[in-house]
Amino acid sequence: MTRVIAMQMRIPKAQVVFAVCLFVATWVHAGLFEDDEARKAILDLRQRVEKLRSDADQIQNSSKDDNAGLGRGMLELQRQIELVRTDLATLRGVNEKLAKDLADLQRRHLDDTQGLSERLAKIEPAKINVDGVEFTAGPEEKRDYEAALAVFRKGDFVNAQNLFAGFLSRYPSSGYTLTALFWLGNAQYATRNYKEAVVNFRSLIAKNPEHVRAPEAVLSVANCQLELKDTKGARTTLTNLIKAYPQSEASVAAKERLASLK
Repeated sequence: MTRVIAMQMRIPKAQVVFAVCLFVATWVHAGLFEDDEARKAILDLRQRVEKLRSDADQIQNSSKDDNAGLGRGMLELQRQIELVRTDLATLRGVNEKLAKDLADLQRRHLDDTQGLSERLAKIEPAKINVDGVEFTAGPEEKRDYEAALAVFRKGDFVNAQNLFAGFLSRYPSSGYTLTALFWLGNAQYATRNYKEAVVNFRSLIAKNPEHVRAPEAVLSVANCQLELKDTKGARTTLTNLIKAYPQSEASVAAKERLASLK
């Protein structure tokens, strides 16, 4: 049926009419039928021609409608594609903004965390290990001790003496106490304040005779006694040092000092 319709669409209407008329004229001229039969045949052919013409018009109109529908469909598809492109561009912009906001948030969080850590470090106690002793000290306590020691190492023994004395007064229970007493005694010895130096060295020994600085403190007491012309007391102190700390470096120095006193 499709092939027939296609063939009909390819035959122009004028040719169809001409062929029918020629056929009818020939038919009448030949006298093959009677007038009534001829008229009936002509009417039948005319109806068939009209039917073919109507079918051809319908097919043409349907083709036009299909083409128009196809065109509208293509336009709608193109519009939908443009809408999708617009939506994708919008989503891309939103994603970029979200990524930027997230990066900013992470950066602010990191800054806040670092800032908080720094603030806590300024106020929270920290673990300290000095002369083999581990303890906890606050930021100010640690700073004051290190400041006094720095002055001592510069050779400013007068100021070092004042700083260590002030430190022991402010932090009587500090983990730095024994070490601070040792450096205070040395600063006093350097400024020839021998009696006060002896007091502080002996305080260190009394608080913890096993402290790593204890042998040196005993030797320092003996040195102060010698400076005070107390040779007998220095000899006794050196002898006790050798007995109490025989393996220490201070004990070696004490033996040499005793030998020089004879």
